[in-house]
Amino acid sequence: MEQHRTIKVDGRMVHYRDEGRNNNKTVVLLHGFLQNLDVWSSYVLSYMRDFRVITIDLPGHGHTDSYGEVHSMDMMARVVKTVLDEAGVNQCVMVGHSMGGYVALAFAEKYPYSLRGLGLINSHALSDSGSHRESRQAVCEQVKENRASFIVNFVPSLFDSANRAALSQDIKDLQEQCLETRTESIIAAQMGMMNRPSRIAVLEKLEIPVMFIYGKNDNRIPIEIAITQAMIPSHSEILLLDHVGHMSFMEEREYVKPRIKNFVETCYY
Repeated sequence: MEQHRTIKVDGRMVHYRDEGRNNNKTVVLLHGFLQNLDVWSSYVLSYMRDFRVITIDLPGHGHTDSYGEVHSMDMMARVVKTVLDEAGVNQCVMVGHSMGGYVALAFAEKYPYSLRGLGLINSHALSDSGSHRESRQAVCEQVKENRASFIVNFVPSLFDSANRAALSQDIKDLQEQCLETRTESIIAAQMGMMNRPSRIAVLEKLEIPVMFIYGKNDNRIPIEIAITQAMIPSHSEILLLDHVGHMSFMEEREYVKPRIKNFVETCYY
């Protein structure tokens, strides 16, 4: 039976899923831009017998309310912490994909004592460059003009071109999921990502294991950045995947799934 729950944070509803509550090892999975907690369903089903697994609809996504014109990574990290406090989770391994990784890094900066390990999937610790900020502004304008058209075209671009035919149903399902995200929430998330600070210093200070997972053909994160950042933490692991784009946890699901599981287990030794 799926354990879906809600909590009010600052007067707004936050939706999350909490499975395997009898386990003393907890992994928290944070989704990326436009997505919601359902993107992790196969992972939850795979892990819930061995770990407590918490997935959260980040502000403005899924069934969680919007929090205003800008959804900063710090604000979203605070929402995540409130959910974990409500759930009675003192420590966890937190894994975030893309935007979820930015939130996880903000969480690591604010609440390092709450983490046993950190996983970044197709994500990084740099702030936006000038060109990236311009791209986010352009996305906001596209979304205002035609939200549905933007989403339908955006989602396939996240996958390596070699995988799109084989994963056509996954892409269609993800498009339908992303189409649930409202215009104002899309813009708020873009503004939050655009204004986020660099968190390279967070990687330098962390004393917990950090796992990096990247697709070699990710058109949003150059492989040089991936390798360079994986060199920063005192304890890090990196998984580089051939013929994979920005959605590595979906494009190589059956390969990535056990690697994350092993990482979580390592963090609890």
